[in-house]
Amino acid sequence: MSQHTTRRQFLHQTTATAITLLAATRTTSVENSPVFADDKSGSWKAGIAKAVITPEKSVWLAGYGSKRAPDGKLHDLWMKALALEDNAGHRAVLITSDFQGVPKIMSDRVFEQLQKQFKLERSQVMLTFSHNHCGPRLGDDLIDYYPVEAEQETLVNEYTDLMVTKCVTMVGEALSKLTPATLQMGQGKTTFAVNRRNNREADVPNLIANGTPLVGPVDHAVPVMTVTRSDGKLDAVLFGYACHPTTLSFLTWCGDYPGFAQVELEKDHPGVTAMFVNTCGGDQNPLPRRKVELCEKYGQMLAIAVEEVLKQPLKPISAGLKTAFELIDLPYLSVVSREELTALLKETNGIKARWATRLLKKLDAGGKFESAYPYPIHAWRLGNEMLVVGMGAETVVDYALRFKREFGEGTWVCGYADDMISYIPSRRVWEEGGYEGGSNLYEYGRPAYRWAGDIEDRIAASVHKLVQQVRK
Repeated sequence: MSQHTTRRQFLHQTTATAITLLAATRTTSVENSPVFADDKSGSWKAGIAKAVITPEKSVWLAGYGSKRAPDGKLHDLWMKALALEDNAGHRAVLITSDFQGVPKIMSDRVFEQLQKQFKLERSQVMLTFSHNHCGPRLGDDLIDYYPVEAEQETLVNEYTDLMVTKCVTMVGEALSKLTPATLQMGQGKTTFAVNRRNNREADVPNLIANGTPLVGPVDHAVPVMTVTRSDGKLDAVLFGYACHPTTLSFLTWCGDYPGFAQVELEKDHPGVTAMFVNTCGGDQNPLPRRKVELCEKYGQMLAIAVEEVLKQPLKPISAGLKTAFELIDLPYLSVVSREELTALLKETNGIKARWATRLLKKLDAGGKFESAYPYPIHAWRLGNEMLVVGMGAETVVDYALRFKREFGEGTWVCGYADDMISYIPSRRVWEEGGYEGGSNLYEYGRPAYRWAGDIEDRIAASVHKLVQQVRK
């Protein structure tokens, strides 16, 4: 918030703006707890932990396809864990973070260590990331996006190793803090997310000013879950929204609008841990953007939406936890050839040239390209009231709208879980093409330009199977 803007003025401006804006399978695992009692309280244990992840060294900021060395911070970046245990002793852990993207080579190490140290199976852990573009690089995420500099690669590898250790330690702390709790849920709404495929960014300010309705599918829901202790004290608030955290494109560490929302909620509720999940925001942007004031405003709007939910009667979440997980093969339309890659070596597009160089080295070393990618899918059932569907990478909003329609009230649909693979288009977006649905997989380092057209069907079949398992 600007030093020249009072809190009252800011909230007034934010509210006014809100009113204007309103105008084939690889592995499967299932963990079950068969007890689903009607008891609404005293049936859960919860443990919460968090860790600062702001780099202490000059790891570049992730995203935007260029060298981006940090110049300071607006606020710290965080990783947070919510551990849950039902009355039958079954556990699950949700990890949220301010990372742009967690790559498979990092998350697999976390899952392996959590299994070794705490006997948590893959179905019991969901590692999410907000997709914040003012966060640091990790591992080989978007590896061809950046100029190759040996010193930077060393810093990234060291930082990634540190984050694996911090994440595992944090989960252990959350598990050690499991104590009785009540879980409740509700839903709010805020409207700053805009479908960027259907509304040109340059046009949005005038469209809003003129009262012209924005177009395209959106999901303005703000799902909320609370953790309250036996003494009635609020201990944690988990909330979600479907929108890219790309309000800002500068060089300063910051959690973008989810970061500001969490800071605001924790300031207004001392001692409470606020946790954010990006639901399915792959084709959604906060518009207009590019100013810190706008980022603060959107964070305020999201925090206000959560506060409005907290003021209303919430629905208790009854006893019982079931979790299921599957890796499915998402096939590429066609794998890139040596000839295609060789032709790109002198490409003026730096990302394509680096991509071609790296993949040719793999072929020269005797490597081969897989024809599909292992895609992670989760289903968690909390009591009889809440269903969480978790999916890897940048899922477009169609997935949330579809699964909430098919599975009903209390369904949360989260993208950006476990692995930052690429955009995951729906069939509609695939047929339309464009950035999210077209030939851009090279940006993510995949050995192909495009997914096969049936990936929505494959994902939906897996989601329905897993949901059926947890609802038995």
